[in-house]
Amino acid sequence: MSRAAQGTGASRRPAPPAETAAKKPSAGSNFLVQGSILAIAGIIVRLIGMLYRIPLANFIGDKGNGYYGAAYNIYATLLIMSSYSLPVAVSKMVAARLALKQYRSSIRILMAALFYATVAGGVCFCLMWFGADYFANDLLKMPYCSYALRALAPTVWIMAYLGVMRGYFQGHSTMVPTAVSQIVEQIVNAVVSLLAASTLFAVGLRSNLVYGETEYSYAFGAVGATMGTGAGALAALVCFLVLLFKRRRIIGRQLRSDRSGRAESYGTISSVMAMTILPILISSTIYNSGTVIDNVIFGHAMARTGAEEEIVTQWGIYSGRYHLLFNIPVAIANALSSSLIPSLSMAMAERKRRQVVSRISMAVRFSMIIAIPAAIGMAVLAEPISMLLFPNLDNTMLISMLRYGTAAVVVFSLSTVTNGVLQGINRMRSPIINASIAMVLHVAVLYVMLGIFHMGIYGVLYANILFALLVCIFNAVSIARYVRYRQEIVRTFLIPLAASAVMGFAARGIYRLCAGHAGNLVSTAAAVCAAVIIYFFLLLLMRGVNEEELKRMPGGTRILVLARKLRLM
Repeated sequence: MSRAAQGTGASRRPAPPAETAAKKPSAGSNFLVQGSILAIAGIIVRLIGMLYRIPLANFIGDKGNGYYGAAYNIYATLLIMSSYSLPVAVSKMVAARLALKQYRSSIRILMAALFYATVAGGVCFCLMWFGADYFANDLLKMPYCSYALRALAPTVWIMAYLGVMRGYFQGHSTMVPTAVSQIVEQIVNAVVSLLAASTLFAVGLRSNLVYGETEYSYAFGAVGATMGTGAGALAALVCFLVLLFKRRRIIGRQLRSDRSGRAESYGTISSVMAMTILPILISSTIYNSGTVIDNVIFGHAMARTGAEEEIVTQWGIYSGRYHLLFNIPVAIANALSSSLIPSLSMAMAERKRRQVVSRISMAVRFSMIIAIPAAIGMAVLAEPISMLLFPNLDNTMLISMLRYGTAAVVVFSLSTVTNGVLQGINRMRSPIINASIAMVLHVAVLYVMLGIFHMGIYGVLYANILFALLVCIFNAVSIARYVRYRQEIVRTFLIPLAASAVMGFAARGIYRLCAGHAGNLVSTAAAVCAAVIIYFFLLLLMRGVNEEELKRMPGGTRILVLARKLRLM
């Protein structure tokens, strides 16, 4: 439910030897494949999430979703402090040491990161557990949210260790363990969430009767959903521990073969890790805490207008159902960003500017090829998708959000990838500065939309699009300055946009044609399938991608063979 995020002075200081003389392993050359592995896993995870969140949302309602979403936003912000920066920092440092065969230093990085996870995770657990009442009553204006907050507190600690493990294996230029762990995490999350939510919702109904209240059922149902989050994280951590145990002999052989000399001290490693973690942590906090800031401003604005009863419901629709749908395509950008950072770090260490530029271009283009049609498809099929997924709920507001807020898919995808680019080229302060300026403007605009124009949840929606758009612009300026890179416009943006526009008209027409003869499920499925085919046909016809780019995409070789048969290439 969160938004997804190195310094101008970094280039003026001499980097540690392990960072500068890295020899890139062959696996690092194809970051797009590794990113695609995470992207596919991300899609699977989002689909699983959608499949279980649909009955969950229908069961606990928008109020239950509101309590869950508000608690999850606080959790996600504290998660940044405990673990969000760890996969990036650990993967970046481990990749550089492995490239020089400094295996002992890579293990010391793992140990130092685990120590950080223990301290940071413990502090965040205490903040969430003992501060639950303050967050719920004073900040969010949702008193019953405190139950879900305490239920999520242990998960912050677990996720700290999980972040270290994911970063360590990503540093080995493989995204498979992370991808598998994400799928396991989500499956366990889905099963436990549904079982716990149904059980605790029933307990809440009995509590309502005993205490003469109406909110315990929704609050306890949200607690059940948060318990699934913790169970899933624990299951994923166990997977990594088992994998690490199985690799102990390989690690032992690597340590014995280390001829790099004396391993780096823990003090040196901790200093480098702090310089890597701190900028990412600050920029990520700014970038992701916006949802909590939105929640707080929205709650207080609604309370001032006397609409307290609408706070939980409207926030439940926005943070629950709307974010559930728009996060699916954004997952691809998150995956590309994660795989891009170590790959760019290696290319920067070897001073291969052409390779750096090529990888930046491919990452941005690939994310836009997915995000732009997803945004348009979501807008034109907003009503049938909403009715299909949430048949028992009032979808009027959700349909409007999907139509008016569809640009969020594009700008959040692009801002996520460009944040990854800046981190990968060691410009650690740029995302901090860019996100800070964008956040100040975002908050100012949000206050105007909520306090003067009384736009309600739509003010939050539009202000968030503005925030991500500003980050995209500022990041583009920073990348152009530091890498002398100019993003190609026609093939990256205009051709996908033109193909998506035609696709959108066709998808809407096909849906209306089928809706007269079939149900909503069949009509929506037919429209989506036709949209995918039409879009990629037009993309190839208009030369939106070339043969070399197709070969580097997952399944691109087969698409290339088909395109040649159809004489599209």
